[in-house]
Amino acid sequence: MIRIAQLKLPLDHPESQLREAIVARLNIADAELLKFSVYRRAYDARKRTAILLVYTIDVELTDEAGCLRTFADDNDIQPTPDMSYRFVRQAPAALSGPRPVVIGMGPCGLFAGLILAQMGFKPLILERGKAVRERTKDTFGLWRKGVLNPDSNVQFGEGGAGTFSDGKLYSQIKDPKFYGRKVLDEFVKAGAPEEILYVSKPHIGTFRLVSMVEKMRATIESLGGEIRFESRVEDVEIVDGQVRGVTLASGETIACNQLVLAVGHSARDTFEMLFERGVYIEAKPFSIGLRIEHPQSLIDDARFGQYAKHPMLGAADYKLVHHANNGRAVYSFCMCPGGTVVAAASEPGRVVTNGMSQYSRAERNANSGIVVGISPKDYPGHPLAGIAFQRHWESRAFELGGSSYQAPAQRVGDFLAKRPSKSLGNVKPSYTPGVTPTDLSTALPDYAIDAIREALPAFSRKLRGFAMDDALLTGVETRTSSPIGIKRGADFQSVNVRGLFPAGEGAGYAGGIYSAAIDGIEVAEAVATAIMA
Repeated sequence: MIRIAQLKLPLDHPESQLREAIVARLNIADAELLKFSVYRRAYDARKRTAILLVYTIDVELTDEAGCLRTFADDNDIQPTPDMSYRFVRQAPAALSGPRPVVIGMGPCGLFAGLILAQMGFKPLILERGKAVRERTKDTFGLWRKGVLNPDSNVQFGEGGAGTFSDGKLYSQIKDPKFYGRKVLDEFVKAGAPEEILYVSKPHIGTFRLVSMVEKMRATIESLGGEIRFESRVEDVEIVDGQVRGVTLASGETIACNQLVLAVGHSARDTFEMLFERGVYIEAKPFSIGLRIEHPQSLIDDARFGQYAKHPMLGAADYKLVHHANNGRAVYSFCMCPGGTVVAAASEPGRVVTNGMSQYSRAERNANSGIVVGISPKDYPGHPLAGIAFQRHWESRAFELGGSSYQAPAQRVGDFLAKRPSKSLGNVKPSYTPGVTPTDLSTALPDYAIDAIREALPAFSRKLRGFAMDDALLTGVETRTSSPIGIKRGADFQSVNVRGLFPAGEGAGYAGGIYSAAIDGIEVAEAVATAIMA
């Protein structure tokens, strides 16, 4: 087959026009086009009065070799790549030795476990939190009653932090082996809508993710894998630079020679334990900031104009960046159209925000993190100093919110005018357990507050109404990514501990569901290769 990229058509084009456009683009007779399928559909909204759909199409022709010769110098017309997934190894029927162990059942651990199970290695997955539906009840306990379970919340439990998010399934990472296609195919098998295979910015939403995670768990178990919930790993046994086992909080010890570390970006106690055991860890950059909420209708109008609410476009998103005069980069992060701001704390006495959407993206507000890039020079000293830095500002947010898991909030107009908010405006907060109007100027370091104050009016020049007085800022956003990196080599193993495979967001190798899942596949392949060596 042949793949055609950048095929542009009007937003409301008739279905027949797509075939006509393919024939015209290739300069062939209609009869020469045997069949076609949409590989990717995006939109170009740079001109609000003339929004275009942008297609990537796979076509089957009567003379594909001739077509490729004709367009040999055209980068938009190329042979369709083979995207099928092939397992690098298969476990022998009589595999000896301890089975591989995976710590964590977020997207990375889930896919590492799934691929190992599909290759016949029967992994054991240890998850400190609960199964996804029980975990959801605990999460609602914080949102609705202000009661936090430190081991079962937005950060910990089956499905990982991505379960309570927009469910975005796209990334800017390079994927030459098309592992992302394997991720999407497995999600569709588990119940995701088939449109995630071709829309440019696929998403699933929280409630769909819950049932999908359960089905993927059942698949792993049917292939001989084992999953244990409420099984927090308290220690890792390392002998002469080689992993030999783990100890659970219950006191149980489990032997293993291959250990996948897919604990997510909030497993602070695990990071501290690994550092004490001598695993090489280094501080890494991350970002901190606030969540901003607008009426979704304002974002739709600013992005799509007369086409706002068009069914082919859905709820509008945005991506904004500003380079402030103090040298800081300010950018939108984890933008959630038609979503809610959620309580994402995992430690008592601290407030953390994140964003979440359902598949419909039908809630009244749009929200996004407005975050400022920081680096280890902002929290110098210890490799784990970024954790202390995060904790400081999360504790400060808890105090500003009234020490009750309510979050501190401020109207944008008040924030820019440097005056406390005493009441809220027309934008109703979606965060539960609730917000406390206050002054956010002490919720983050001065350089971050200054950069955000400069960025908001600049964003409003790019997206009309962004700095509206009644838009609402809620603090704080500190878990944008892991504050540490657990360095690994070309074989995906820790640089100083054999058999330890740092993976996903927590180790610094992913950012979001999609990239974490891809990293899980790559690590599973490395584990299988190590076992069979």
